Amino acid sequence: MTKTYWVETLGCPKNHVDSDKVTGQLHRDGYSAATSPESADLVVVNTCAFIEEARQESIDVILEMADRRTDTSRLVVTGCMAERYGDELVDALPEIDLVAGFGESLIAPVPVALGRKSHAKRTSELLELPRTPVSVPWAYLKVAEGCDRICGFCAIPSFRGPQRSRSVEALLAEVGALQSGGTPPLREVILIAQDLASFGRDRSSGRTGDADDFARAAVPGEQPIVEVLRALKGSVDWVRLLYLYPSGLTPTLIEAMIESGMPYFDLSLQHVTRPLLKRMRRFGDGDKFLERIATIRSLAPDAAFRSSFIVGYPGETEADHDALLEFVQEAQLDWAGFFPFSPEVGTYAADLEHQVPSELVQERMREVTETQDAITWAKRDALVGTTCTVLIDRPGRARSTREAPEIDGVIVVPEHLEAGTMVEVEIVAAIGTDLEAVPARRGDQ
Repeated sequence: MTKTYWVETLGCPKNHVDSDKVTGQLHRDGYSAATSPESADLVVVNTCAFIEEARQESIDVILEMADRRTDTSRLVVTGCMAERYGDELVDALPEIDLVAGFGESLIAPVPVALGRKSHAKRTSELLELPRTPVSVPWAYLKVAEGCDRICGFCAIPSFRGPQRSRSVEALLAEVGALQSGGTPPLREVILIAQDLASFGRDRSSGRTGDADDFARAAVPGEQPIVEVLRALKGSVDWVRLLYLYPSGLTPTLIEAMIESGMPYFDLSLQHVTRPLLKRMRRFGDGDKFLERIATIRSLAPDAAFRSSFIVGYPGETEADHDALLEFVQEAQLDWAGFFPFSPEVGTYAADLEHQVPSELVQERMREVTETQDAITWAKRDALVGTTCTVLIDRPGRARSTREAPEIDGVIVVPEHLEAGTMVEVEIVAAIGTDLEAVPARRGDQ
């Protein structure tokens, strides 16, 4: 009798790719997908450990799955929490049958010894595993694992390891495999990595911890991520890039993104005042960021922008917060996420002086979120009456180049439009972050 599995995935798109690799391996081991945790022989929780809220959610889901599984099934925990807190999880949660680090077997008979192989070896093994076919017309493509940056708030390099870029040939092969097995057809590929713009640097020019090194070293035509973008554009309709470190946003990359027909810029800015960004061990300042945004808009007036910001980083003053509010108003980003600072054990910022009281952090979060929400809603309202090409994700739901899947708003369309098709539509209404559209009249196309 075939054994079945159920996988719960938490965290970022990179974790979702890891889950695709895991399920692909389970299929090769003779397992098939279950219809629910209650009917699975193997229940897997792929955890996130980026900040405290993510860790608590992971624990809550582990306990929920422990309650829902049968007495004879096995509960396996993998992902970032497993890698970072493996021994602690084993001791704290006896409900878990197995804690498996990156790339380790989920069907091992005994708990895995997480330290027996290097991060680089295990995560690289996971990266190159085949995936299960996609059931939507888009797919994340993880181009690299790990990170060489030294951001003061981030613990990811400590458990994901240094950056290890994949070959362009491996990436094209993975896309080809996804295209051959998926229904509906694959129309969009979304490139992801911890430091996407630095893809390939570790394979060619060595490493350095200087936040500005890649911006200085980049020579037109020699930024490897551009090669990936152009190679994939011949295979799919859209290639979207997520998580661009601002110093890697070179003129060559900007030009390639605009030429590809996907002017969607997801910039990892984190804050805007130079003293605070220096304390974060990050590049740039608000003026530099605004200059780059203005440059892009001069080349592509319809470009969409997303970013993320940390609120309450140690040492953040009222002047820093006011500067962030002013930047948000001036930048007029389409989308932005704001996250309270989380002191991560082992990071530079964990024990910094001048920690911001949590009540003040929440007050600042509310203020900047409300400011951005008003901007986002106004920009969505301004789209009413325009036309654009959308990708039908599923009956009744679509996206244009302005919306990344699972992150931004959606476009509601008539149910008869077939998943995987590209349709010219007219935007007829805006409801908060979402839009409503109908097929454009022939004369409007």
